[in-house]
Parts: sequence; structure tokens; C-alpha cells
Amino acid sequence: MKLGLKKDEVKLVPYDVNWKSAFLIVKKELIDCVKLQGGQIEHIGSTSIEGIQAKPIIDILVGVKNLNLLDKAFFSNLRKAGFYRLQVQRPNEIVCAKFTDETFDTKTHFLHIVELNKEKWHQMLFFRDYLNANEEVKKQYQALKNDFFSTNLNGINAYTEFKEQFVQSIFSKMEE
Repeated sequence: MKLGLKKDEVKLVPYDVNWKSAFLIVKKELIDCVKLQGGQIEHIGSTSIEGIQAKPIIDILVGVKNLNLLDKAFFSNLRKAGFYRLQVQRPNEIVCAKFTDETFDTKTHFLHIVELNKEKWHQMLFFRDYLNANEEVKKQYQALKNDFFSTNLNGINAYTEFKEQFVQSIFSKMEE
């Protein structure tokens, strides 16, 4: 299993059963270095959806009590686990990444830090669980991801935006 993408690179690789163990290794590092509890750390993103292709990056959801109360010590402890805060601006979310080396050229993991048991936490877990439970929807998502490569679009922002309507349609099922 080879993890990692360079800045703005988008590629999909076949599902790899080793993604689960790669997540568990980092989960343990986060528990040890950042003193998080196991229930605050979840495997999300396409590498957590069995059987579909994914970008070779492990996405991890971390729930905290309050984003505004995270201090320098919290981020220093994240660096001990190999994670660096990114300049990505998303509402109600802080994004960090782990890299292959000190060149910071290739990202292997993303941390999505959100408030525990709030809307964004529930949405991300619902998306993962819904796709894992619905084979037809999983196939639709896989087809959509593959369709991106038949467009003239490129880059991670375009890829994310290309999938956004589908993602939002899954989130809307939470209320059903």
C-alpha cells in the first residue's frame, strides 16, 4: 500500500484492505500524542468505504469539544504525531495533514477537526455509514468520481466541487 498525493494531484487507486490498519496506526498515535479518546477519532472519506476506489490519502475525523478552545499545546502535540495545520479555510472545521517527509510535498493523511457530536461530525459519519450500507449508492459515487477524469477539470478543488452535489444529497438523507 502506497499512500500520498502531491499538491493539487488527483488520482484514484483500487480499494486496499490495508487502509483500515493504516488508520488504526494513526489513531493510536493521536491517542498517545494528543491524549484524545478513541471515540473522538473516526476513519472517514473514501478509504473508509469498502470496495471503492479512493485517493490514496487516509481521512480522519477528530471531534473536539470546542474548536475555539484549541491551544498551541494541542497543535504541538499534533505535530508530534506528524500532523501540521493547513491554511485551508472551511466553516466549523480545521484541516491538518501528515506528509511523507520534511519537504511537505506529498500528503498521506488528512485530519478533519470538528466539534464532537455537532452537525459536521454527524454528517461525515453518516456519509461513510450510508455508503457502506447501500451498494447501489456506493456504485453511483464511484461512477461520479470516475466521471471527473472525463472532464476538462483538474485539481483537488475542482474534484471536490464536482462531487459536492452528490455529497449534499447524502447529507440531506439524515433528516429522512
